[in-house]
Amino acid sequence: MSVLDAFGLAGRVAVVTGGNRGLGRAFVTALTEAGASVAIVARDTAKTGEVLASQRNVRGFQADVRQRGDVDRVVQQIVAEMGGVDILVNNAGTCVHAPALDVTEHDWHEVIDTNVNGVWNCCQAFGQHMAERGGGTIVNVGSISGLIVNRPQWQPAYNASKAAVHQLTKSLAAEWAPLGIRVNALAPGYIKTEMAPVDRPEFRQHWIEDAPMKRYATPAEIAPSLIYLASDASAFMTGSVLVIDGGYTVF
Repeated sequence: MSVLDAFGLAGRVAVVTGGNRGLGRAFVTALTEAGASVAIVARDTAKTGEVLASQRNVRGFQADVRQRGDVDRVVQQIVAEMGGVDILVNNAGTCVHAPALDVTEHDWHEVIDTNVNGVWNCCQAFGQHMAERGGGTIVNVGSISGLIVNRPQWQPAYNASKAAVHQLTKSLAAEWAPLGIRVNALAPGYIKTEMAPVDRPEFRQHWIEDAPMKRYATPAEIAPSLIYLASDASAFMTGSVLVIDGGYTVF
């Protein structure tokens, strides 16, 4: 196998949660370009339809990753329609910007239910399928927020959730390596998406000027690293958190 061939995903089926917008949509594009067939799992079927209209080898499935019944159902649907799952990308996530004393019970559960419980539900359900078929690859989308405390905005629930994702990644990697399942995490820095208002003046000093590269990333710049983690190019890699942040966390 050549170096470039190691990055190929021809004949493989990938699932991307929250794959109908932002970083997830860039992941879907990259996976299809690498040769995979892709299943988008998301709540917003209209938004998913927009992606399906512009992509080949992509199917859409409606599910709420916070609901275990939804996840179990969608695993069965994808396996039945696409023949199995080789790659799981846990991308669905949400964030609440608020000081700790202002975070409501609803806010806390909204973030933790999506970012932690949703990842857990999908890892366990798809992981069972992968274990039964002899292996697979899971990439959990973490964040530099699992490594640092962001500023100037406060977001304790999000930071805690992403730290949990990183540690869950390591825990599953250790346990599932004998099953042929690799589990890694991607920890992006500041990216221009619907969820990150990187262009707002109050954030520029800390989000952009404080980074050695002095700029934010685009989703398309992060997507190739997802292909690395999902493919045989990272065959000897599990339990790692790959940080891509323009050098932000070196300071």
